[in-house]
Amino acid sequence: MSEPTSGRHRVGRDSPLLVVPSFEALFVEEYPKMVALAAAVSGSRTFAEDLAQEAMQRLNRDWSKVQGYQSPGAWLRRVTINLALSQRRRFANEAKAKLRLSPITADALPQSAAEHEPVWQAVAELPRKQRAAIALLYLEDRSIDEIADILDVAPSTVRVHLHRARQTLRDQLPGFDPGPRSASPHSSPTGEEDPR
Repeated sequence: MSEPTSGRHRVGRDSPLLVVPSFEALFVEEYPKMVALAAAVSGSRTFAEDLAQEAMQRLNRDWSKVQGYQSPGAWLRRVTINLALSQRRRFANEAKAKLRLSPITADALPQSAAEHEPVWQAVAELPRKQRAAIALLYLEDRSIDEIADILDVAPSTVRVHLHRARQTLRDQLPGFDPGPRSASPHSSPTGEEDPR
């Protein structure tokens, strides 16, 4: 019998003893992280809490299955990223439909904190996998292997997504330097070290 996909390993009779946190403990630990991840991937801080809540509702609904996974947090991140990407597509489709009906002026558009941050605004324009990889690396200090597990891709694919994302950000933002090619786990997308 073949192994399930990375991040979805079930705890079975042959597995070593694995302590899985309760749903409540996982919720308390992961909810703020999911809000930040949803904001970075969707490009909307306005909808981030709703997306994180929906991901948590799905975790609660599927808890009997997910608690047996080797990494319930990876499952939760995958759900959050998928919800954020769907929200972004839905928002884009709604905006296109509204523009067809009547043009809107710049003052009619909602202003969010993310729109005032040039780097994260540029990140919001990246292709979805690049956006997710950047958010996981810089917001959550995830390793390449952890990002690969969450996105369900090979580590080399994550490195390609990160490389392309950084190159795009360099091209779009004059004077932007995301730091060394293999970013320190404590650097931001602006290339500045986080004093932790």
